[in-house]
Amino acid sequence: MTPREAKRASRTLPPAPADESSGGRLHARGGQPSGASPYEVAVVLADAFAAAPGWDVRSLSAAGTAAFGSGRRFVPLAVLGVLQALPRPILDSPRTTARLIVALPGFVEAVRRSAERAPVVVLSREVVPVAAVGPGPRVDTVADLARLLGVTVGRLEWFADTKGWNRRAPAGPLHHYRYEWVSRPGRTPRLLEVPLGLLKTVQRTVLDELLAPMPLHDAAHGFVPGRSAVTGAALHTGREVVLALDLVSFFAAVSARQVYGLFRRAGLAEPVAHLLAGVCTHAVPVHVLSAMPDGGSSTERFELRRALAAPHLPQGAPSSPALANLSLAGLDRRLDGWARAAEAVYTRYADDLSFSGDGELGGRVPAFLRGVERIVTDEGHTVNARKTRVRRAGVRQTVTGIVVNQTTSPGRTEHDRLKAIVHNCVRYGPASQNRDGHPAFREHLLGRIAWVEQLHPARGARLRAEFDLIRWD
Repeated sequence: MTPREAKRASRTLPPAPADESSGGRLHARGGQPSGASPYEVAVVLADAFAAAPGWDVRSLSAAGTAAFGSGRRFVPLAVLGVLQALPRPILDSPRTTARLIVALPGFVEAVRRSAERAPVVVLSREVVPVAAVGPGPRVDTVADLARLLGVTVGRLEWFADTKGWNRRAPAGPLHHYRYEWVSRPGRTPRLLEVPLGLLKTVQRTVLDELLAPMPLHDAAHGFVPGRSAVTGAALHTGREVVLALDLVSFFAAVSARQVYGLFRRAGLAEPVAHLLAGVCTHAVPVHVLSAMPDGGSSTERFELRRALAAPHLPQGAPSSPALANLSLAGLDRRLDGWARAAEAVYTRYADDLSFSGDGELGGRVPAFLRGVERIVTDEGHTVNARKTRVRRAGVRQTVTGIVVNQTTSPGRTEHDRLKAIVHNCVRYGPASQNRDGHPAFREHLLGRIAWVEQLHPARGARLRAEFDLIRWD
């Protein structure tokens, strides 16, 4: 079945049941199913049917009987219903087939009656391999994914937490993340969600093995090897007008559904993409949201709380920057096209959108900005209107903090501020200057100094020489 046929078939199905498990696996104790639901039975049948040698009554009946044994009335019911609905198997989307099976008239009742006579035990489990069409290693099944990430299937499902147990659990050692609210005067606070222990290692492996090979739009310059704020700013030098916009809640606005879609488009099978989306997204527990510090308007706080309460990209996970970039590929394509139509240049560094141009753009700035906002809204994001800046050639033009009027250079204010921080660290100790509570303040300062070195090597060398005088013990 083609992707278009599968999508058309799925539109006729009801939503997946609430008891749907990660990747459709049966939860078992001692190797035997414990309280298997009709949906879980349907998932096993869907996998068995996809692995059958033929798409006919005899082949599917044999596959169903091998999975559950003879005398199970729900097997012929599922066989006839599936053959009537699908002209060919949906090899890479067993959850779609399972939803079709569980929605068949009489199927749920047939499973219940069969379980009353004898426990529904899975005798064998067949999963058809699905060839990945995207870059990166081949990951056909959930077991392949677990091996790639270096964990057991059970541990993988626990990290994925597709049922949201972590969000409902009280504060304690079972949580996967450490939370830290960062207050920002006059603005909504920011929540850092830092994965703990093995989960962070798993997300790093996802980044290195699966995300890094995926191509990005040329406009993306943040969190991309070989690109940086400097490479993005360099494209905007010497222009008549420079426009800067900012997206609201960059990571929180990317949903688990979008992440799942990214992995599916990369050619990964549905159960694999489902678990990966769970591993890479997170819903913030209620007790953390209730501790949100002051800052921002009531509307902004409500929107932030709503975004964080749903599964989203956690700010602090190694995989989040790359996934955010990939999720914005459509936005980048549309904004790049919009900019080219105005003879302008477009780049994006994380949530900072930058445009620059000459006469064509300079004569239609308000209309151009309205078009940008329409595209951003249509792609599921929001422009922070208070941070939109229009800078013409007669004033100081900056892109991601870098002056671009003639050549790229660090802003004098930023350089002086960094110089003062480094000097005070030498004189009073680094703890006195870490006012924002950076967990890795040394690395934070080194990153800022490296940024100055790229733009102005002499200034950067002086900053680094003074940095070496800081006592960190």
